[in-house]
Amino acid sequence: MGLLSRETWTQRLGAFRASPSTFMAAPEGEDLGRDLLSDLRSEKLSEQTKVSLLALTLEYPAQLWPDAPTAEAAATSLLDTLLLLPPRPSALRRPLLLAATTALVAGGALGPASAASHRLLPLLLGLASGGDLGRGFGPSSEQRPLQATACECLRELESCKPGLLGGCLGLLRGLLGQEGPVAPVQPLSLLLALALRNTLVIQARARAGLQGLLTVRAFAAGGGPWNWALAQEGDAHLQPQAPSWSAAEEECGLSALEPSPEEARELRATVAQLLDTSYLLTPVAQAQLLWLLGWGLRGLRGQPPVLFKPQLVRLLGTAQLTLLHAVLALKMAFGEALFTAQDEALLLRRLTLAAQHPALPLPAHLFYLHCLLSFPENCPLGPAGEEAAPLLLEPQLCRGLLPSLLHDPMALLARLHLLCLLCAEEEEEKEEKGQGQSLRHYLEELLAGLRQRAALNGSPRTLATLCFQASYLVAHCLAGQPALLTPLTHGLAQLYRSRPALTPHFVDLLDRVGPELGESLRVVLQQEVVSRPGENEALRWHLQMLAKVADRDAQSATLSFLQAAAAHCTDWGLQQALLQVCRALLRAGVGEGLADLLQTLAKQLDDPDGRDHARLYYILLGHLSGPKLGVALGPSFAAPALASSLVAENQDFATVLMVQEAPAPIRLSVGPQRVDGPDPVLQLQVEVLEPVYSLELRFRVEGQLCAPLGAVHVPCLCPGRPARPLLLPLQPRRPAPTQLDIRALYTKSTGLTCYAHLPPLPVKFADLFLPFPQPPDGARLSFFEELWDSCLPKGTESRLWCPLGPQGLEGLVSRHLEPFVVVAQPPISYHIAIRLPPDSKLLLRLEAAQADGVPVILRTDDWAVLPLVGSYLRGLSTAG
Repeated sequence: MGLLSRETWTQRLGAFRASPSTFMAAPEGEDLGRDLLSDLRSEKLSEQTKVSLLALTLEYPAQLWPDAPTAEAAATSLLDTLLLLPPRPSALRRPLLLAATTALVAGGALGPASAASHRLLPLLLGLASGGDLGRGFGPSSEQRPLQATACECLRELESCKPGLLGGCLGLLRGLLGQEGPVAPVQPLSLLLALALRNTLVIQARARAGLQGLLTVRAFAAGGGPWNWALAQEGDAHLQPQAPSWSAAEEECGLSALEPSPEEARELRATVAQLLDTSYLLTPVAQAQLLWLLGWGLRGLRGQPPVLFKPQLVRLLGTAQLTLLHAVLALKMAFGEALFTAQDEALLLRRLTLAAQHPALPLPAHLFYLHCLLSFPENCPLGPAGEEAAPLLLEPQLCRGLLPSLLHDPMALLARLHLLCLLCAEEEEEKEEKGQGQSLRHYLEELLAGLRQRAALNGSPRTLATLCFQASYLVAHCLAGQPALLTPLTHGLAQLYRSRPALTPHFVDLLDRVGPELGESLRVVLQQEVVSRPGENEALRWHLQMLAKVADRDAQSATLSFLQAAAAHCTDWGLQQALLQVCRALLRAGVGEGLADLLQTLAKQLDDPDGRDHARLYYILLGHLSGPKLGVALGPSFAAPALASSLVAENQDFATVLMVQEAPAPIRLSVGPQRVDGPDPVLQLQVEVLEPVYSLELRFRVEGQLCAPLGAVHVPCLCPGRPARPLLLPLQPRRPAPTQLDIRALYTKSTGLTCYAHLPPLPVKFADLFLPFPQPPDGARLSFFEELWDSCLPKGTESRLWCPLGPQGLEGLVSRHLEPFVVVAQPPISYHIAIRLPPDSKLLLRLEAAQADGVPVILRTDDWAVLPLVGSYLRGLSTAG
């Protein structure tokens, strides 16, 4: 395709961004990446348009360069474009560097075998070092932005290949320590910190020392500082920020690293150098630097955390949330080795007072509260993981953090969480007389207010949700305080009495709380239900609640309630709810009186489905003992579900309806080639290890070399029974080999629907061959010559040597090329015409065969197939 105008590119980019997958699956998506790389070198497009094209490569690299060869070619082209830029100022240099880096990383081409990687790494390191790389890299005004971009690109490469820059530590140290404007401090500091942390982790895992990596600044000619061997050891993706310090320590195992005294001294100097310049970084960059260094040094022998002390003096008074978070992370990492009791008290006081600031935005307010609730103490009491208020947190300071009904729901829950922890501490210690009672009284009044708002008819659903969230939080935090849970239980019972429509919330709460609240709440709710029979909508909620809480307790009152409710159950929904309560009583072992109720329901219910259920329950009650009855009515995940209306009651019915992932009992292979028809067709041979029904095979072509393929359906396959070949038509967009990703959806003899991912099937170059229509016998030679002449001048001609095996030329042609022979003079000469879909052709002249091979003259109108043809012909002699 020729050069595209700015308007055309605007339309193409708009269509691509609207739906990248749809655009790439269409024919116009096939050449998008190639056209983009080509037009980046055009002088007719403005730099603004080219920057837009490069932005697309940064946003959608996986769609543009889906595999390693494509990504390698794209990175090479981008680097060539960068070197061809004129020496004047240009806005393309930095996007080109980023695009080349992104292509290698996203396409999986970064590695020691990649030529583009060996071009990009020295270029980035030279730019980061501030070296003179020639006139193609613009005036001096662009050098500092280019240096910063190069550092960011190197940091991206180090993140994707941990340990790659382990050999650059000494060089990066030297750049950071040089005087004058050598390189931007922030990107260089973050790059050095990341490379240092990765090297420490990898060397600790390998139980090796630093091996002088912190001091080497010169390298042998022809070599480079990048360490592919170290990167191979660090292939496990290391996150720059650990989700939890304890998990990070277990993963890293830094205590196994034993640096020599000289290495320990150099390491301390490197860390001190990074920390000394950290004040020049932005708050977010400073926080990331502290994360990286804290993770890298935690547990490392011979590295005292006192190195961070000068920074703490500066950061303890910070108002930046990111820096405060990093300080708390350091406190969790090093504890009392870095933070004194005075530091801990100061941090708690700062967090408490900051959280009470009236002008604080809600996210910042929640952040301070979360820090208080998860504060890493130096010497916490109690078992690990147990929630408790910090020991040095003074209750008087928290007076301004007590929750109120006027607060935002998220803030109210966070404040309530803190209040619960304070109440638990005061109840246990009772050090200040009366203080615990006042906090407890405040908590009870707050919960009563929440329940009062939730009980109002027509109140928003959010108020009810907030009330039950608060109740769960109190039950969770105060599970060991029965004196505090008793008022909560009675308050919830009163809430149900006022508004039975909140039954779904109660059911959810009972499923989540522990037995400390759940048992007492269940008993109270059962008493509330059986003492207040209702009609219509209230009866529906009562039955739903009773199905959850009913058991052997108060069975006479429960059965009396059900006898009275049966007269009001006139529709199908109410009858099913009534039967659910009967089912719950059956599982609980209630027998006396329940048989009479079931017999009555089997006669009186209007709906036949309800009568059948009642009759079934009556039969089960009369013929099965308690344990067997519980098994019969409980969920069963082993036996297949029965095909009746009763299946809806069984919990494993949902399992039967779901698609299960399972090992594939199916084997696919490619059969003999078919050459009839307008398009190539794959013959697939299928074998099964067990009976398979309603098989659906779904195919996806890797890359964009072929149009999407339709699914293939097979009604039934049995092992040992020959199956007909499956025909899969192909619609190639380019004559090139590819690979089919296959997924199978099928039904087993047990009735389960299963899903499996089958091994990929290769589509070879020869599988795409199609013959031309055969001309009359007398016109074969003229037909071939006409095709031969039509290839030029658009196409190309080439000559190569095709080795022959023991079968000779005639055997080779009859085995592999027989359908495509137009003119034959066996055994010395063959003229072969092959049609390559969608619209290409390949012509071969095999003449003057010798004992060990035959010279081949080929013509084609598609340059791209030349290497494929060469590989194909050279492999014929060894093919079976």
